[in-house]
Amino acid sequence: MRRFSPFRSGAFRFALMMAAIFAIGATALLILVEHAVSQYATEVANDNIAAEVAVLRDESRTAGMTETIRAVVRRENAVREHQLRYLVVDKDGNYLAGSLPAAVARLGWHNVALTNRDPRTDDGAETISLTALGARLDNGAMVVVASDRSDLDELRWALGTSSALFGVLITALALLGGFAVGRMFLRRLDGVNRSVERIMHGSLTERLPTIGMSPEFDELSANLNRMLAQIEALMEAMRQVSTDIAHDLRTPLTRLRQRLEAVKESVCGSPVEQQVEGALGQIDDILGVFRALLRISSLEAGSGRQRIAQVDLTSLVLAIVDAYRPVAEDAAHVLSGSIEPNIFGRADPEMLAQAITNLIENAIIHTPAATRISVELAPKADGVALIVADDGPGVPASERKRILDRFYRLDNSRGTPGVGLGLALVSAVTSIHGGRLTITDNHPGLRTELFLPNATAG
Repeated sequence: MRRFSPFRSGAFRFALMMAAIFAIGATALLILVEHAVSQYATEVANDNIAAEVAVLRDESRTAGMTETIRAVVRRENAVREHQLRYLVVDKDGNYLAGSLPAAVARLGWHNVALTNRDPRTDDGAETISLTALGARLDNGAMVVVASDRSDLDELRWALGTSSALFGVLITALALLGGFAVGRMFLRRLDGVNRSVERIMHGSLTERLPTIGMSPEFDELSANLNRMLAQIEALMEAMRQVSTDIAHDLRTPLTRLRQRLEAVKESVCGSPVEQQVEGALGQIDDILGVFRALLRISSLEAGSGRQRIAQVDLTSLVLAIVDAYRPVAEDAAHVLSGSIEPNIFGRADPEMLAQAITNLIENAIIHTPAATRISVELAPKADGVALIVADDGPGVPASERKRILDRFYRLDNSRGTPGVGLGLALVSAVTSIHGGRLTITDNHPGLRTELFLPNATAG
């Protein structure tokens, strides 16, 4: 059976799609978290700056400018390095206090880039970026409070990197989970498909295993198994009817034939002998039909699988073609063979020989004189093809499937020997071997291909 590729499976693609949606959602969540944390840290830092500015403005309003400058000096000496920096300038912009240069004095929020005085103590940075807020004091002077943004930038970088790494990890885990779920589903579905294939090859007692992924799938398997049980019962009833008819009628017909044989011996030499001879021929034809029906029923029931073994297909087909070449010549036909050497396969040689014989006989009987008939045996990628083709009148495309039915005959074939069971037997033999029977146009004529798996060219 053909192995399923998970990457071409609809179940696997659906699992990957759900995994991708989950990964995208998780990655988007990480990005939102990173943005929210960064925004919160920025707001906290800005609130600290605004609070410091408000305290210094109150200090100036209540204690005067001198105490404000002292407060700035105390804060410059007390705060952790890089945390906050200060500047106080008079109303003319002259420097009064703080670690910031007078050039950064500006009202409102703004960003400041300063050359680092000692890169060795500032994480090796040549320049530092500050967020600053400037405000007027009551006497017209200006106070500026700035916060180093390097910690916030490092936090943003760390959060961004973590979000990216976790996004990749979550995506990889989701894809692996999708692959695992798809493979598990495919393994269980493969068991169902194997059961279906065995059913298609005639094993009507086979039942579908439960998939086990959800109650819906198990209920589907149970319903299909009940349907298969009903189909098996109907097929068995129909097969039993035809078998019973063949059995029940064959016995009295055999006795009738024996009585006619006795009558023939008693009327030897009289005109009645020819009539008895004709009746015997008709009885033999009827008995042949019953034998064919019983044989087809036996094959459809699976009889003969135990006799399937490794067979030299080349020798088998060559022997049949050689045996039927004189028969074809007697019917004014030309029979030729194109048989590849050293082809072996698993088959029941007796059943397969019967099928090949039926195909050749059909081509001889149902085509006019001078028709060319060819038999070809050739290996294929996954088996071997046995082809019987002719350049006769062929079969209309609308009738090609029906000629495999029991007793079905074309209008132009009703005057020829046979009752329409030959191709039905070939179809049953093909099914018992797990092969397929294809009937196509030979341009002109008919081309019948019997494909057998598990065959090799040695």
